[in-house]
Amino acid sequence: MWALVLKEFRQVRRDRRTLAMMIVLPLLLLIVFGYAASFDVSDIPTAVVGPGAAIASGHLPSVFHVVKTDPTGGRDEATELLRDGDAVVAVVADPASPAVLISGADLFSAKAAEVALARAVQAQSAQAPSTTAAAPQQTTPLPTNVKVEVLFNPDLKTSAVMVPALAGMILLFIGTITTSLGVVRERQAGTLELLAVMPFRPRDVFVGKLAPYFLIAVIDLTVVVGAGTLLFDVPFNGSVAVLALGALLFLFVTLGLGVLVSSVSQNSGQAIQLAMMMLLPQILLSGLIFPVASMAPGVRWISYLLPLTYFNQISRGVMLRGAGIGALAGSFLMLTLMSVVVFGLAVFRFRGYLAPAEKRHRAPKAVAAEATR
Repeated sequence: MWALVLKEFRQVRRDRRTLAMMIVLPLLLLIVFGYAASFDVSDIPTAVVGPGAAIASGHLPSVFHVVKTDPTGGRDEATELLRDGDAVVAVVADPASPAVLISGADLFSAKAAEVALARAVQAQSAQAPSTTAAAPQQTTPLPTNVKVEVLFNPDLKTSAVMVPALAGMILLFIGTITTSLGVVRERQAGTLELLAVMPFRPRDVFVGKLAPYFLIAVIDLTVVVGAGTLLFDVPFNGSVAVLALGALLFLFVTLGLGVLVSSVSQNSGQAIQLAMMMLLPQILLSGLIFPVASMAPGVRWISYLLPLTYFNQISRGVMLRGAGIGALAGSFLMLTLMSVVVFGLAVFRFRGYLAPAEKRHRAPKAVAAEATR
């Protein structure tokens, strides 16, 4: 019995990837669920427009973080700020028709804003000052008759914000896990070495291996978006071309990650382990489940290193808010940089794997040529 126990300990010690996963994964889950797993939003980006913007911005509840003040703006400017993603809440401080506009595309921030506004109005109603002839009534920044409207997702449905995010998760799954497993199986079977000694250039082999997964990912994205809009009434207010461009850049990143995982994996088990280590942080820290705004600052910075974070911003911005490419320029820029770096590394690693097989094939030919001389 002790011999078997010692054998298992030695086997676990030699399998460093599995050992690292058993140690790192629990720590990762502890950090995520301790610091990032929260639906409570305490900082809501807010814009204040209208003649009373200066007064209203100083009397809003503390949960509203004023990021823009425009005394000359009106309702149209407030709506545009929400559509571009510059704010989640826009206060129209117009004494004639005060209103608070909330972007339903950010579900948890929208619900937190509704609760904070309801409490503020209730508190002002309870403390309304009595009026006298000598002391005229003062206008409160949030009067009891303020009109609160939710735009882009009026019913605050969870499906409206989850379907665009699930599209990104499916692309990530296909690009990372499926691609890595496909390439690893080819390596184990020796098929890649056969392709390397055939009259194909490395880029031809690379493109040929990735083309089927790329096509499957495109089909799945179309099915998910189409089913979401038809079955769950998820709005599609933006441009199909803008969403397609974001998906293309994101696919380059995910396919590159799949190739990188396969290049350092010896078998399918190792590929799955490494792929899961890459998938888990993106699912938990990209805003797919937990809002990025509710994460602790020590963990939030990780979200900005994950490609799924930026695709979520693009998909939700296009489908729910109808945002254009200019409003999402930051997300597109980050995905472009990531796609160039990750896909470039994947090509380099793939060429490096094919090179030894080419040398082994050409060596006997070179020796034969020298002998004939």
